[in-house]
Formats: sequence, structure tokens, C-alpha cells
Amino acid sequence: MTKENIKHARTCVYNVNYHIVWSVKYRHSVLSADIEVYLKELFQEIAKEKEFEVVMVEVGERDHVHVFASAHPKVAPSYIVKMLKGISARKLFLKFPQLKKRLWDGHLWNSSFFIETIGSVSEQAIKKYIEKQKKGDGHATNL
Repeated sequence: MTKENIKHARTCVYNVNYHIVWSVKYRHSVLSADIEVYLKELFQEIAKEKEFEVVMVEVGERDHVHVFASAHPKVAPSYIVKMLKGISARKLFLKFPQLKKRLWDGHLWNSSFFIETIGSVSEQAIKKYIEKQKKGDGHATNL
């Protein structure tokens, strides 16, 4: 765990990160290069306004989005997804009205998403550390 990843809040010190992926409804390949540029800017604006961080965004195969996000522990991962998908869909339809013509019922994003946590310490290292605590074989050690 590196110190630059650690964030300090009033009541906690944390490093909470997520890899989030979702697709365009019906996997239509509608995310062109100009839409991708706008989407990346838009995600940064949304994150700043809603008090989380979008570290990285990439569009894959013009039909899905990968987001690396970081947030305070009080911010629910589902809230991050809801804000990014909801606000971006509305604003993309306003800026690129041709999108609605390519999508049958006016929905840009698929309703589901994939999410996983991202840590700087492996799952195996955490399990080993916790196991050591149970047995009492050692002093507080670094992960």
C-alpha cells in the first residue's frame, strides 16, 4: 500500500477503489470517438459534483465502458453507478440526439453492471494477515 493512495477524511483513513463495467443497451456500437471524449469529461464533472473520483475511463469496442472509481467509504458503489449512468445518458442524448435513433426505446445504458473492488494488497495477503491475528503469532505487521 503506497501513501499516495491513502486518503484522509475527518473520521477515517481509506483507500476504496472500484472497477465498474456496463454496456450500451443491446450492445449497440454507438460510442464513437467524439462521444468517448465527451463522456470522459462528463464523468469527471459528475464525480466532482457528487464527491467521488473517477481515476480512469475507457470505452471498449464502442459498446461498453470501464470506469476506475475511488470514493469515501460512506459513498455506496451503487450510487456511483447510478449517478454516472443516469446523468451521462441524459446529457449524451441532449448533446448527441442521433443516439436516440440508434436505440429503440430511448435507453442508452443496459440496466445491469459489473463491479469489483480494487486493492493495493492482494486477497491472499489479507487472508494470511488475518490468519496470523487469530493464532497470535506475531506482532502487528505490515501488509
